[in-house]
Amino acid sequence: MSYSTILYQEEEGIGLLTLNRPERINALNQVMLEELDGLLDALACSESCRVLIITGGGDRGFCSGMDMKESATLLFEQVPAMIYRYQSRASRLVYKLRTIPQPVIAAVHGAASGVGFSFAMAADVRIITPEARFNAAYINIGLGGADLASSYFLPKLIGSGRANEFLLTGDFMSGEEAMALGFASRMVPREELMQVAQTVALKMVEKNPFGLFLTKEAINQNLGVSSLEQALHLENRNQSLLITAMKIGVQGE
Repeated sequence: MSYSTILYQEEEGIGLLTLNRPERINALNQVMLEELDGLLDALACSESCRVLIITGGGDRGFCSGMDMKESATLLFEQVPAMIYRYQSRASRLVYKLRTIPQPVIAAVHGAASGVGFSFAMAADVRIITPEARFNAAYINIGLGGADLASSYFLPKLIGSGRANEFLLTGDFMSGEEAMALGFASRMVPREELMQVAQTVALKMVEKNPFGLFLTKEAINQNLGVSSLEQALHLENRNQSLLITAMKIGVQGE
């Protein structure tokens, strides 16, 4: 498929999704929302893509958030029903990114603000450059700091103490803070970002695809379980399924 606001290519089981509006620091507009929505639906059923890398085009940043030149009209000059519909569709992108079967690696340089921050949080692995910075920008434009899953993901990723501060102030989390807080797994020079992301993706692609899928599923499910017992039940089921598949020689997709 051809796109006007994103790029997608696939090689050796690795999909590379590039947010491609560098003139607006890859801000999300209506067209990008629709193109991402369609691509994520396709990836949910894909047998060829095993791991997804998401990054931002250009040198200025990963994603600066919603394109407010367009969104201001869509959000602030509409009736409540239309506002809710647009808000819900944007939030579903974050849900779809988190729940597609492929592990998602966010390769982040520069700013990841607003929905860009949420895209990074929805990824399974975050690899960043020293210039990367993240913020829940929503509260800085008069909205609530809890938006697009920020109040769900951030406390789970870095703990409620610091997460609450970032959500309530809209302040930026620097690359150094992201590493110190465990938000990102690696910090690499800008020129090595995509190479390192590819290396990590290749390690995943070498694994049993059914094992990758069930591991991501367990991680997602166990974000919300209330007890160790529930977590163990899910892990036991997954491992039993994988052992059974190995015994009969089925790798699974």
